[in-house]
Amino acid sequence: MAGSIRTPQRITMDPSIRFGKPTVFGTRISVADILGWLAAGMSIAEIVQDYPDLDSDAVYAALEYAASATDSRRIAV
Repeated sequence: MAGSIRTPQRITMDPSIRFGKPTVFGTRISVADILGWLAAGMSIAEIVQDYPDLDSDAVYAALEYAASATDSRRIAV
């Protein structure tokens, strides 16, 4: 997502947190966790309500990060 201002400030990778998986800055909540919740049918509002460390911008940042990551790699199906 060229020009995005959400992802760089919100998504981080630290080897000491969740084995270096991409997480929402300041939390231990991974991008994969958020994608899993959305795939299971949770709405953004439900995620934010259930996980007070997140806000809707963090969820959108996770989606932007995932979209960017899958755009640059080939995934076997």
